Amino acid sequence: MMKRTYIGERCTVARALEVVGERWTLLIVRDGLLGVTRFEEFHDALGIPRNVLTARLNLLVEHDVLDRVPYQARPVRYEYLLTAKGRGLAPVVRALLEWGDEHYSDDLPEPPTKVVHAGCGGRVLSRTVCENCHRPLASSDITAVRVTGG
Repeated sequence: MMKRTYIGERCTVARALEVVGERWTLLIVRDGLLGVTRFEEFHDALGIPRNVLTARLNLLVEHDVLDRVPYQARPVRYEYLLTAKGRGLAPVVRALLEWGDEHYSDDLPEPPTKVVHAGCGGRVLSRTVCENCHRPLASSDITAVRVTGG
């Protein structure tokens, strides 16, 4: 986990990175979105050291991104299920997937993961759309505005 370096700064990006900014964390969320739920499944899929995986899972449970739910009584074993807050990270993971496909898949015959519409099989695309007029926007159409106060 990152050390807080934004003391006094009101930035929700920095706050979100406190939870999901470490290199393994979004990969855990990605695998959760793909249906992985158990410690050993995460460990096998990611090759992450056990102590690091334990720390990341605990952080995600602490921040209500995952729920830790028993699935076996003797011995007690748990699975990690995405909460609504965790599933809310799906657009973030999809956007990173698209960005990675665009910039880091040159040596691959095709991108390794496709996000498709379960209904028709069409590729799901992340689009930025205006809340008011519902038009798709290019990066050049967008500006960020700092809000003071409140």
